[in-house]
Amino acid sequence: MSQTTLRAVKKISFSFYPITEKDFPFLFQVYASTRSEEMGMVPWTDEEKQQFLAMQFEAQHTHYMQHYPEANFDIINWHGKQIGRLYVDEWPAEVRIIDITLLPEYRNQGLGSFLLNGLMQRAAEGQKTLSIHVENNPAMRLYKRLGFQKVNSHGLYDLMEWKAI
Repeated sequence: MSQTTLRAVKKISFSFYPITEKDFPFLFQVYASTRSEEMGMVPWTDEEKQQFLAMQFEAQHTHYMQHYPEANFDIINWHGKQIGRLYVDEWPAEVRIIDITLLPEYRNQGLGSFLLNGLMQRAAEGQKTLSIHVENNPAMRLYKRLGFQKVNSHGLYDLMEWKAI
């Protein structure tokens, strides 16, 4: 994350650190929180759900590491507590949000908006586009409200972009 963005988010006591293997239990918890509604609809035992989620988490993590080898993969801390993950890659003309996820108890409090505004500032300063692939979920409303536009659709995901005016 750029120094400008870090200075901006520190105003409300955010800190970030790169993920390590010791963070995998927390990262799994963050990932699983995004699938809870879906898991509530399948007739599986809790053990089967956990096995499925573990397999999916590992596949996602491997995909991210292989396809974004130069990205920043960070844990988001707020007031000393781990609250989510922020994965960002930066290219010559684009800042790509690979993943931004907060634990459920930290959603809908303006924290995601604050983080996104910091990334928007970073993109604007570099005269870059800010982009993210988004599922049709409640977060899409947030991106639209912040000025992101749908530019492409890839099956389950829409590519959304924000450009500074």
